[in-house]
Amino acid sequence: MITIKTEKEIDLMREPCAIVRDTLAYVGSKIKPGVTTKELDEYAEKYIRSRGAEPSCLGYCGYPASICASVNEVVVHGIPGDRVIRDGDIVSIDLCAYKNGFHGDGARTFLVGNVSEEKKKLVRVTEECFFKGIENLRAGTPLYDIGARVQRHAEENGFSVVRALVGHGIGHEMHEDPSVPNFGKFGTGIRLKAGMVICIEPMINMGRYEVDFMDDGWTVKTRDRKPAAHYENTVVIREDGVEILTI
Repeated sequence: MITIKTEKEIDLMREPCAIVRDTLAYVGSKIKPGVTTKELDEYAEKYIRSRGAEPSCLGYCGYPASICASVNEVVVHGIPGDRVIRDGDIVSIDLCAYKNGFHGDGARTFLVGNVSEEKKKLVRVTEECFFKGIENLRAGTPLYDIGARVQRHAEENGFSVVRALVGHGIGHEMHEDPSVPNFGKFGTGIRLKAGMVICIEPMINMGRYEVDFMDDGWTVKTRDRKPAAHYENTVVIREDGVEILTI
């Protein structure tokens, strides 16, 4: 069921979303060669709790960490551990924070040291895909226009869009209706309504769009093991546009 948030509820969501924004920036500042993804998780958990919030991911359906740390060929849901970040890697950090009875959610992909031009382009285009997705987005826009814009921009730049994973609504629960695909056909899907809060999160692959789900039950890798990037924000649908809560 899709819920429409009141202005009071949206105001309550601002704080966890700001904490997500700030935690992403803080963790990003700690990413460098030699650091493990587990260390990044520890930084994030400590920072989120210092702001009076809870790390939503920790314990969610048994997930064992406060962030997802996905390196190179890992699309999303990389479990932090002993993996050492190396020069030339790209690292996607996805995290959520819970405060005031609501969740905020966001993701960024960071460049580490001397990154190839191909990887730089992938990360740049993935972020651009988000902003393409919200172009002309407002109450009354068909839902799948978001994905159609994301897909078009990714494919025009020679990349592919993951089909097996999508964005989502957010509020009292971390994942709510509706699902928000990053691909689709213009003019299709439900009409968005003012007060809907959704997470738009392009997941873009350098190679083909197919992915593999690993035996740990969480980690998702590109099937061809080429790099992937991820960029996400929590967004409020307004009558005349959108409001991004995690920037």
